[in-house]
Amino acid sequence: MPAPLSPSAVREIPVGPPGGGPYGVAAGPDGAVWLTLVHAGRLARVDPDGTVAEFPLGAPDGARPCVITAGPDGHLWVTLNGADALARVGLDGTVRTVPMPEGSAPYGIAAGADGALWCTFMGTDRIGRVTTDGEVTTFAPPVAGGMPSLITAGPDGALWFTLNQADAIGRITTGGDTSLYPLPTSGGAPVGICAAPDAIWFVEIGAGRVGRVALDGEVTEFALPDPACRPHAIAADGEGACWFTEWGAGRIGRVTPDGDITEVPLPSAAAEPHGIAVDARGRVWAALENGHAAVLTP
Repeated sequence: MPAPLSPSAVREIPVGPPGGGPYGVAAGPDGAVWLTLVHAGRLARVDPDGTVAEFPLGAPDGARPCVITAGPDGHLWVTLNGADALARVGLDGTVRTVPMPEGSAPYGIAAGADGALWCTFMGTDRIGRVTTDGEVTTFAPPVAGGMPSLITAGPDGALWFTLNQADAIGRITTGGDTSLYPLPTSGGAPVGICAAPDAIWFVEIGAGRVGRVALDGEVTEFALPDPACRPHAIAADGEGACWFTEWGAGRIGRVTPDGDITEVPLPSAAAEPHGIAVDARGRVWAALENGHAAVLTP
């Protein structure tokens, strides 16, 4: 990996209508990259040749599609935060809405090792397990009022999630047993989380830090050069490093397993990067609230 990262390695692709608000991003099983348009209530797909297509979700006004993930059934799954629902999206853009408990406000979502989807319910302070047929089971997180945010499937078969208001990382097995890992820094407000082969990585939007939880529970934090950069989301690249968005600074960063950090500014001003993903070709994608998808080729 060259260091420092070069701005010339980043390009931006317009996606969605003006003000659509790209937010979540995921690499799909079709080789395309899919994004949620949180303000437009739509999805965008960037095909491998760069062609952009948009799809309506058919959800109620105010549905706010937030986080998107590739499901265990070959579909994309999206949390509809304002509609208490998930959207199951076919690769041709067809949508089936899956109701969630009233007031649940689903936000984070990940495919578990058990073949189900696992969600965070911010509105009811619960973790949800959702089968591909739509059956929902909920579990209490290990601390009340922690505001479970994003969630990821760990290499140990469990699900790991950020507890934004508890300054902690939570873990839940597919059987519902939970554990809590407090962070050393008060006010860290973790949001983004991802799994590497031997650890769980997260970012602290409130403290300008990136951290890791070893599978034995040891927590390590690394301070970013700009404590006010507001890191939001993080994704592993399959080679041991992780990439993250700096929402408050308009940058993408990279952290190695040893905590070495490099950063690259995005081309446009006020980019406001949110979600981030690494595709099958190793390219890094970020959803920019200014209406673009950024793609970085390492």
